[in-house]
Amino acid sequence: MNRRTFLTLTGTFTGGMLVLPDFLHAFGTQQNLIVGEQRVVFVQLNGGNDGLNTFIPYDDPLYYDLRTKIALNKDLVIGKNRGMAFHPSLKDFAQIQQNGDLTVIQNVGYPEPVRSHFRSQEIWQTAVDSNKYVNEGWLGRYLDLQCKGHQPTAGVNLDSIDNLALKGIEPNSITVKDPNRFKVKAGMEELKLSDNPQLDFVRKIANSVTEGSDEIQKALSKSKSESSYAKTELSKNLEWIARLIKGNLNSKVYYTSLNGFDTHDNQLAIHERKLTDLNDSVFSFYKDLKQANLLQNVTIVVFSEFGRRVKDNGNGTDHGTAAPMFIIGGNNKGTILGKNPNLADLDNGDLKYEIDFRSVYASLLKEKMNFDYSKIGIRNAPVSGLF
Repeated sequence: MNRRTFLTLTGTFTGGMLVLPDFLHAFGTQQNLIVGEQRVVFVQLNGGNDGLNTFIPYDDPLYYDLRTKIALNKDLVIGKNRGMAFHPSLKDFAQIQQNGDLTVIQNVGYPEPVRSHFRSQEIWQTAVDSNKYVNEGWLGRYLDLQCKGHQPTAGVNLDSIDNLALKGIEPNSITVKDPNRFKVKAGMEELKLSDNPQLDFVRKIANSVTEGSDEIQKALSKSKSESSYAKTELSKNLEWIARLIKGNLNSKVYYTSLNGFDTHDNQLAIHERKLTDLNDSVFSFYKDLKQANLLQNVTIVVFSEFGRRVKDNGNGTDHGTAAPMFIIGGNNKGTILGKNPNLADLDNGDLKYEIDFRSVYASLLKEKMNFDYSKIGIRNAPVSGLF
């Protein structure tokens, strides 16, 4: 079974139901929120977000020389700091940073970058070198070592298909398409295991649908939205994640995504819409958690599989390499890490990466999950000054 088929099959097989049984004995009790218990929420921007037009080197003349058609006027950018500023659609990101709750990590990438969407996403999700292939994701490997036996919802993915980052030897995560549907389908509990390991893996996921719909009812009954959310898919996903966190469902890892960042053409309009969605959704989530006094317990990670090329193509940008990551909450230092993009020293027209994304993962595992990142094969040192 190839990976694309697997991801589609498992995501579909669960029927889009939200299934969150009693679990995570390795992480503590469901009954009371543990002070200091940490969660990490990943927001993946699919398509290759243009980092240079997201966190903008507005004070560098080369930015305007190289982007004659799509550069953002320096009078429009917001949150100016050390020669960098946010896209005007990210006004609330600027406010979060002003509050001391957002760190920007500049020029994040990896050696020998790949410009294929699918392959670069795979590299980020497995955290291996660009010339290596593995079947398990970095978070899946982490959960395999942390969970005692099969724990179906140690990680929760709000999406229509499974995410490789969460795939491990054991199916310790579940994909949720529509959280409103959490009634068990008739007959699903009758599925039995066979002698086929691959089929068994999918059936184990299907069987997990029957393992605790009462628990999700309890979690949801104990929580409500503390903030008004927009009517977009990302907003709804983050609203449900907030409900589950506040409802004491102690999953360590949540994952969701926002599509549409492949801006080869008509970039200014498309990028404005996508960043507005991102801004409004994340800010509602941020306010919700802050009002519930949980922001210090939740770290939000916003990233894309690569950035765009420095020079525009006339009406947009083509696939590039390094780009910024954004870290919100979790008692991060609220600063800017890394040098400003050096537009005078490019690698064949692309930004040179300064910080390996696996160093960010190492920081998250060490500081937020109290876990030795080397146990899952990450050799990069953690980013200094993040938390």
